[in-house]
Amino acid sequence: MDLIRSTSPRPLSQRLRPLAYGLVAVIGLILALTWGALQVQVTLAGFLNGESVWSKAQKQAVVDLLGYAENGEATRLAAFHESYQLLRSDGWARDAIASGHYDRTQVHEAFQRGKILAQSEPGMIFMLRYCTGAPHMREAVSLWREADRPLSRLNDVAGELQDAYAGGRPEHAWLQWQMDRINGLNRELEPLTNDFSLEVAQGAIWLGRVLFIGVFLTACAASLIWMRTARRILIRIRGTEERYSVLFNSAADAILMVDEDSGRILDANRTALQWTGRDVDHLAGEQLSSFFNPLLHRADGAVTGELKGPDEELRPVEMRSSVTHWGTKSVRQSIMRDITERVNLEQQRRIASEALASIAEGVIIADADRRVARVNAAHIRMTGFTVQALQGLRFDDLRCLADGSLLPESVWDTIESEGNWVGEVRSRRMDGTSYPELLSISAIRNAEGEVQHYVAVINNISAAKANEQRLQYMAAHDTLTGLANRAEFERRCVQAVTAAERDRGMAAVVFIDLDAFKAVNDSYTHAIGDHLLVKVAERIAYELGDKGVAGRIGGDEFTVLIPAMHSREQASALAGRLLTVLSAPFAVGDYELALSASIGIACFPLDGTDVPTLITNADAAMYAAKTEERNAFRFYSPRMQADARRRIALASELRKALADNEFRLMYQPTVEMRTGRIVAVEALLRWFHPQRGLISPGEFIPMAEKLGLIRRIDQWVLQAACEQMYEWDSTGLPPLRMAVNVSANWFGQANFVDEIRMLLEARRLSPARLMLEITEGAILRLGEEMERTLHALHALGVSVAIDDFGTGYSSMSYLKMRAIDYLKIDQSFVAGLPDDGSDGAIIEAMLTLCRRLDISPIAEGIETEEQHRFLLRAGCVEGQGFLYSRPVEPAVIAQLLTPGRRQGNSHLRLVPPEAS
Repeated sequence: MDLIRSTSPRPLSQRLRPLAYGLVAVIGLILALTWGALQVQVTLAGFLNGESVWSKAQKQAVVDLLGYAENGEATRLAAFHESYQLLRSDGWARDAIASGHYDRTQVHEAFQRGKILAQSEPGMIFMLRYCTGAPHMREAVSLWREADRPLSRLNDVAGELQDAYAGGRPEHAWLQWQMDRINGLNRELEPLTNDFSLEVAQGAIWLGRVLFIGVFLTACAASLIWMRTARRILIRIRGTEERYSVLFNSAADAILMVDEDSGRILDANRTALQWTGRDVDHLAGEQLSSFFNPLLHRADGAVTGELKGPDEELRPVEMRSSVTHWGTKSVRQSIMRDITERVNLEQQRRIASEALASIAEGVIIADADRRVARVNAAHIRMTGFTVQALQGLRFDDLRCLADGSLLPESVWDTIESEGNWVGEVRSRRMDGTSYPELLSISAIRNAEGEVQHYVAVINNISAAKANEQRLQYMAAHDTLTGLANRAEFERRCVQAVTAAERDRGMAAVVFIDLDAFKAVNDSYTHAIGDHLLVKVAERIAYELGDKGVAGRIGGDEFTVLIPAMHSREQASALAGRLLTVLSAPFAVGDYELALSASIGIACFPLDGTDVPTLITNADAAMYAAKTEERNAFRFYSPRMQADARRRIALASELRKALADNEFRLMYQPTVEMRTGRIVAVEALLRWFHPQRGLISPGEFIPMAEKLGLIRRIDQWVLQAACEQMYEWDSTGLPPLRMAVNVSANWFGQANFVDEIRMLLEARRLSPARLMLEITEGAILRLGEEMERTLHALHALGVSVAIDDFGTGYSSMSYLKMRAIDYLKIDQSFVAGLPDDGSDGAIIEAMLTLCRRLDISPIAEGIETEEQHRFLLRAGCVEGQGFLYSRPVEPAVIAQLLTPGRRQGNSHLRLVPPEAS
């Protein structure tokens, strides 16, 4: 602030005062000269006025005298005398003024008689007194005096005429002579008058020029003198201002010049403009209070507060002010210093102090000798040691490595070289117990690089250790059953195979797959299925004990490792026990469920020398047990591997079959049992493999379900069936009901009904001609979702049939829904007819149920006439089976439906109605 003051010792008004005085003097001089010129012009105007009066009076005198001479009128003589006296009065005043000795009163009276305007008198006097020697004016005055003699003679002529007329009228000749004399005198006066007027006019012009030139030159001279003076003063001021501006705007602090009375900002330096985000035009005139919010007035006169910047951001500043003067105005010079760094440091110190007291991690501050100087509250909570209890203790006294040894000097060497050390240690509590701890020690050095303190941050990692162990367990075990997962099981298998190879022993991998577990999920819920898997795992683990490792590697697939096995009989004995315990009923919630299992066994080294091979071969053996018998176990044989490869190849070829259109539909008629009339056909899928020939649906449908292809296959079947109905309709065949089997996978989709509607509309087929068959297990698994779909199909007009009724985990509740149109009696009940009384009773109960619920029954698997007659008597309306027809090509169905051609076809066995 003092530096800025020194560059401006005087206010600007004082520094500009000489310049202002000079300007006033120049203006005053110009005004004085102008006034003088105006006075001269006024004087000249007065002189011109006198000249005008004189010229008119002279001319009038001649006219009046001629008139008097002509007729002797006294009025004309009086008028002549008046004009002559006017001329004589002007002449007398002229001569009196020119002599320099005159009485102003007498001159005034003379001018009054000469009819000179009062305001023109000063000009006349000035011109006759001071300007008669000027060019043109001297000649004008001389001409004026020369006219005195002709005027005097005119006056003489007037006297003579007056005397003549006093004695009567003079003679004409004499009068004419006098008139000629008058005209002669007039001729003398007229050039004098004209020359006098010309000289006066030229004198006025000359005087005007002289005055203009004089005033102009004087003004120019005065202006030049003022401009040179002003230039020198402004150069000095500019230099001072530039020095002031440089210091003012280069200051790192914000400087504001504020009007002491109004509090308005008058000026601001560049820093202040940057901090406030304004330019000087917008900042000037604003109240300082609108930008600065004082927070604290210190004893030393400084004020700390906040300066408002762009986007309303607040900058902490410290302001010091002093009062100076700009002319008569009191101005407060406020210098603001940015204290953001200071505030941040104070805040950081406060935060650090609060953080030390409040953070969950324990903190120890030790001196250069490693003696504890300070700890925070978290450390006290962790260890129980108070600050007083730690006084004098070294850092090493409280902690040791995980093996119980003291912290080695290498720890402190690492801190010395690298600045910090991090590691796991065990820390001692005040009660003598210990706990695992993550310790981080850092060195705090002074400017010379010497260690002043050590700061240690500690974390109790007991929970983390426990969580780590839990995560390790979860990474190695199945989350549902707690058995080893695939990765852990394979790792344990590698250990067992390595040990067996080293000891020339044996080991076995047992692969267990639950039979019909999918039916449990379909008939109940996945929650029941999961509970059942837990029960299965418990029985496997209990039966195995500590003689091996049990694992779950898939949905319902379990594995068992038998390490250090002595013989194959050891594995077969375990497999037998497992079959026994797994075939016993399971109590799951309110249900009692019965299962069976298929088990495959592969032994090291006979069936494989590496873990992947052993697991693959055990899986192949399991598949063989499931295919051949179920609820059995098989040891691996090379033939099984070929079957496994065939299944893998089949999975790959199944995808290709969809793309290459290798599927075909066969159609099995459904007949009206009393008349033998074909009322429907069921579309049955067949796969005609280019190399393997016909592949049974029982072989590829389960694989399609596993590969996620079943929905695409369902869609293909339904579309092909609709195309076939459309083709039969086009040939004029009687309309039939088309039955199509649908998987639960597609049936449960939200857009299932819309897809059915679009397929029917595309071929303009009536929905009443389509019947969709779905298993009761699928209905139970889909629950409310299935109910909505059934009602939507019913509203559309599509029939729904329950397939394989009574063979799964049945529930009668869904039969109450009016959306069920048909019930298909499974062939497993029909096969024992008519000899098996139980099957007969069950069928009769089913038919009674259908009649009561208004559901149409369809019997499947009818192969004998006895079965046909029994079902007909029991009240079954429609039937299907080899007795009537095997699944046939579409062309055969067309022949059967063509009138006149059906009787000779050997593929249809019509049963005539019994005689009543």
